[in-house]
Amino acid sequence: MPAGVSWSKYLTFLTTAMLTMFAGSQVVHRYYRPLDDLDDYIEKELSSRRKV
Repeated sequence: MPAGVSWSKYLTFLTTAMLTMFAGSQVVHRYYRPLDDLDDYIEKELSSRRKV
């Protein structure tokens, strides 16, 4: 295993890191809501391209 770590510690770290990443992503999407105004941005870009 990498750096002489046992399989159980390696899998524990891997699982913890993955779950933390998933939880962080979920928090960002629930708190900041980055996709709520996506339709507005798309419509604005399409209208600006039609003008050119």
